[in-house]
Amino acid sequence: MSDGSLSQDEIDALLQGSGGMDFDEEPQAGPADGISDTQIKAFSGVIQATVDSQGSNFSMLVNTTVSMDRPTVRSVRRDALYGEMDDEMVQIRMPYTDGVNGDHAFFLSTETALAVAGPMMGQEGVELDDAALNALQEAFSQIHGPVSTALGDEAGVTAMTGSPEGQLLGKDDFDLPTGDFAIVEYPVTIDETETTIYEVFDRAIVEAVAGVEAMPATPASNPSPQHQAQPQPQSAGGGFGAQAMGPQGGGQDPMAGMFGGQQGMGPSVQSVQFPNLQSGSSSAEQGNISLLMDVYMEMTVELGRTRKLIKEILGMGEGTIIELDKLAGEPVDILVNHKLIAKGEVVVIDENFGVRVTEIVSPMERVNNMT
Repeated sequence: MSDGSLSQDEIDALLQGSGGMDFDEEPQAGPADGISDTQIKAFSGVIQATVDSQGSNFSMLVNTTVSMDRPTVRSVRRDALYGEMDDEMVQIRMPYTDGVNGDHAFFLSTETALAVAGPMMGQEGVELDDAALNALQEAFSQIHGPVSTALGDEAGVTAMTGSPEGQLLGKDDFDLPTGDFAIVEYPVTIDETETTIYEVFDRAIVEAVAGVEAMPATPASNPSPQHQAQPQPQSAGGGFGAQAMGPQGGGQDPMAGMFGGQQGMGPSVQSVQFPNLQSGSSSAEQGNISLLMDVYMEMTVELGRTRKLIKEILGMGEGTIIELDKLAGEPVDILVNHKLIAKGEVVVIDENFGVRVTEIVSPMERVNNMT
């Protein structure tokens, strides 16, 4: 046998590891690097627990009956995800930027988008213009609130998304990065209209919530010859893993459950990660909205508004009467940080003016005020 030749044992190991047909390593890396079934199952459990809260928020926003059934969650590659979408869909992108980092977006058919935007805007026959997209951004930002809270609690952090960005895009214009995603498919009925809403999460988000490594049972699902074949091409890194676990594992590769066998620190990550997730939940409960309760915000009451030419403003003096856009007896506007939140009537309390709140502004009105 000349130098560089393979022994029969090495040939057998390679054949067993590759199926005897394809020696290209890249196709094998796809499934190994994907989101595992164990991670999907754990992630799905977190999502399923928020469905009732999401449905309640949804019904309130569109002011009609909304039924949101239990979703299905699965792993998908970006290219395959795009292949499942319609030629034209509304993408509402809300990447996670704090606590948990990764891309995240909703995808709606144009019919679903109109079914949501129309009731929010209080109009029929709406078009998918900027006003409708703003309404959708407002809606799904609030619908997603329970999910981001639950994901943060599970990961032991305060998870926050960036500002939503809604766009009507063709399939070729979707702008998610290449990689693996968890896709959540919500069966939704809006006022007797059945539809499906898609929500996708970057693999990094799933790993932060469900753990980087799959459960220990995962190596048992792989044939043992593959375990033996992995140390063959590895040098120092692979040899160290095999020697360290040899007396206990009976020849099994402890890193077989990792994605593609990466990172020699896999066993230690597995042994400490799940306890950290559990202990992190209590700290996340403290990092909730109660931390903001002592923050001051500016509250103003607006009697009315008007617009004047510069020459009219310069001509004002003592005794000038300014006519406002409000009629006598109309409710005044109550604003917090210059955002309208309620309406009320003026009262007098011990020689001081006050306002009695008579109406809380609905989400639909808030959206209209944004436009």
